[in-house]
Amino acid sequence: MESVYKTDKGRVRQHNEDSGGVFENAGGDLLAIVADGMGGHRAGDIASGMTVQCFKEAFEKFGPVADAESAEAWLSETIGEVNARLFEHAAHHPECEGMGTTLVAAVCTEGFISIANIGDSRGYIFNENGFQQLTEDHSLVNELVKTGQISKEDAENHPHKNVILKALGTEDSISPDLKTIVFEENDTLLLCSDGLSNKVPTEVMKEVLEKDLPLGEKADMLVDYANENGGEDNITIVLLSSGRNKGGCP
Repeated sequence: MESVYKTDKGRVRQHNEDSGGVFENAGGDLLAIVADGMGGHRAGDIASGMTVQCFKEAFEKFGPVADAESAEAWLSETIGEVNARLFEHAAHHPECEGMGTTLVAAVCTEGFISIANIGDSRGYIFNENGFQQLTEDHSLVNELVKTGQISKEDAENHPHKNVILKALGTEDSISPDLKTIVFEENDTLLLCSDGLSNKVPTEVMKEVLEKDLPLGEKADMLVDYANENGGEDNITIVLLSSGRNKGGCP
């Protein structure tokens, strides 16, 4: 598998509260993760950074991954442990009160991907069936769309678009969404913070992933598009390809 991690503070924010990365365990499996922190006094940096570091340390002790059931169980257990650690940290550090982070994390093997998400950081898959979103936002506008109160078009420009209903570290317990999909040769996984998904239409994401370019150049293009469209938020991306991807990368 080939992977690329890229993060950018964008054109407006003074600092980057996103964190992420791609990490390998002893069995050769990969963990891809993106976390978008929130909170005052740079507490968002702490929340996302702690989350990624805790996941990295836990994943290096986990594996090889036997099956999807064990991957999903590990994701759920680790999310619970990290949530408790963030919640406790905020309770003992007044400057971190109310801190939290979104999360999208994927355990990636040669045959399948198990993905967990909290908040509005997203996972997408690009394969022979096209380009599809794997995760569902835990956000106010998504709930309004689901209940028929607004249309998807209305959601794009809704004044409360950035209001999320679930975040890691803000409550004493949390339950993520979990999903496992087949991951075959030529498939590409995209994880991102909302700094990308709010600024780059899915049609454009698909067009970039279809290009005959290395993964790193595709990531650069996506970040550039987000910045060109305003860059009001931090932008973080993980691209992970199984075997030779659609762009012809080895």
